[in-house]
Amino acid sequence: MWHSNSKYRKTIWQCNHKFDGGEKCGTPHLDEETIKQLFLKAANAIFAEKDGVREDYDSIKDTLFGTAELETERLRLQEEMNVVAELIEQCVAENARVALDQTEYQKKYDGLAGRFNRAKGRLSEVSQAITERQAKREKIGRFVSALEKRDGPLTEFNEDDWYSLVEYATVYSREDIRFTFKNGMEIKA
Repeated sequence: MWHSNSKYRKTIWQCNHKFDGGEKCGTPHLDEETIKQLFLKAANAIFAEKDGVREDYDSIKDTLFGTAELETERLRLQEEMNVVAELIEQCVAENARVALDQTEYQKKYDGLAGRFNRAKGRLSEVSQAITERQAKREKIGRFVSALEKRDGPLTEFNEDDWYSLVEYATVYSREDIRFTFKNGMEIKA
């Protein structure tokens, strides 16, 4: 805050990395009112295209965010792990009942354990991919819903609009400030 104890108090925003390391970031600082006005300009550009944004989202959401294929793979991997776990139990039980060549037993056990761990690792990857796709679908869905709630252009700044629409803002220079919205669109304000 500049002039924080005076009537000229002003909130100033600067790069998160302004003073990191040996080099000082060269991007300009901006006052909060400028950021708000630029946001209104960028958001209104998005609102002008809201029908197209909705149509684009509807046409690609199942392709980009669909999880049916991953869900099928997840079920297959879970079944694989159950089968391999049963084979491991049988292998251990057989080794306890019958005197087996321990080198052969260890080789068989290690092979089964490796198969189980590969399936478990892939299951983790697939589950993560499903979660990410669902989260992205939800985030963009909320963005589209926020767009649809608006009947006309924004005339004043509202934090709810900011949080529901903007992913982040990037300042390249005083003349080149871009807002990246939650649907991935970038608008130069």
